[in-house]
Amino acid sequence: MPIYDVSVALSADTPTYPGDPSINISQFLSLADGDPANVSLIHFGAHSGTHVDAPAHFIAGGARVDSLPLKTLIGRAQVVEVPSAIDTITAEFITEHCNTGETRYLFKTRNSSFWNNNATGFRSDYTSLDAEAARELARVGVKLVGIDYLSIEKFGAETFETHHTLLSQGIVIVEGLDLRQLSAGAYELICLPLRLAGGSGDGAPARVVLRTIDPE
Repeated sequence: MPIYDVSVALSADTPTYPGDPSINISQFLSLADGDPANVSLIHFGAHSGTHVDAPAHFIAGGARVDSLPLKTLIGRAQVVEVPSAIDTITAEFITEHCNTGETRYLFKTRNSSFWNNNATGFRSDYTSLDAEAARELARVGVKLVGIDYLSIEKFGAETFETHHTLLSQGIVIVEGLDLRQLSAGAYELICLPLRLAGGSGDGAPARVVLRTIDPE
């Protein structure tokens, strides 16, 4: 049963969303300096690399990341391939491609190719999901939605309607996936965000893997 790691590796070269903290991983203790062990010091925002958005990210009083149910974060998920010509996932696209009755959808877009070269920095021209598409996903009972760049929302959005629509319905958002090696189809999703109890509970970096599902 193949296992695919669809998480982005975190380093100083990993792009971050404009305005978010940069990623800095430094040596706090070092065997080379005579310390008894190697200990790294890490500094980055909760929405760095592959991460989960909890309702508390945009909804006052919303569920915190450490309270998200594992039954939502683990289970069958459908990877949907979005044609490279599409820069906005619309309600029409959802109606045509997300009518399988699944409760978790991961969108593989042209964004995944951006991870081929982090040296270019943040890309603002990523494919996003519009608010009408978010409403359609909520209408059909989706519990988790993922996308392969650092935000599901169109860059430059002022009202963040897509986030509000999904999170107000308790739909977990997974951003920053790397789906380059995946084909469309059904997989088992295992998405485990750090169990951060401090801060506002808005989100956390996650290790996300997909396993192929054996045919019955």
